[in-house]
Amino acid sequence: MIEVLVVDDDFYVAQINARYVSKVPGFHVAGRAQSAAQAFSAVVRGGIDLILLDQYLPDESGLSLTRRLRRHSQDIDVIMVTADRRAASIQEALRAGVLQYIMKPFTPEGLRHKLEAYAYLRGALSDVEMDQEKVDRILGTLRTSAAARPMPKGYTERTAELIQQIASRTNRPVSAHEVSEQAGVSRSTAQRYLKYLEESGRLRITLKYGDSGRPEHYYSGA
Repeated sequence: MIEVLVVDDDFYVAQINARYVSKVPGFHVAGRAQSAAQAFSAVVRGGIDLILLDQYLPDESGLSLTRRLRRHSQDIDVIMVTADRRAASIQEALRAGVLQYIMKPFTPEGLRHKLEAYAYLRGALSDVEMDQEKVDRILGTLRTSAAARPMPKGYTERTAELIQQIASRTNRPVSAHEVSEQAGVSRSTAQRYLKYLEESGRLRITLKYGDSGRPEHYYSGA
């Protein structure tokens, strides 16, 4: 589960954004903050993977906070959410290490696509070694959402979301057999969708060795 801190100076906007985040499988809202000071303290306490960060805060800009977190060696990812449309601000955000830049107003679906692209990025970077093709694909997620890619022929987004939710909502990795029973689909169908979701970065795969010595695939939220 990816733990998210939602930061916005407007309490109601933060509440709405947190609700959007909580509806995306694999993501959990770890907390909300309305100032840079509150956000900094929350990150330092630990347990945060990603900040959904407003640029305009009462005590410090979002970009300034991002730089301060970097100076303090905080291992945190940032998606900026702002009404600032100036090209110079976007360039400044990229140089500060911001992964995504979302302009207000945005739709729940737009945010969902950005979060799913981020989940794909995290999953892909868990590999020990890379080749050029994978590097290009990873960097491409910063510009094109993983969710924007067309579904393979014969697949439906409804079934993909159902299987993703089943694999993400448990406290342990699940097998294709367990998913097929809960989703009401055949085991082969569950395996196909699980493989697609893992390759899309929406699920994470784990290998476990059974009594036969052969590896078994288990899946969990990215």
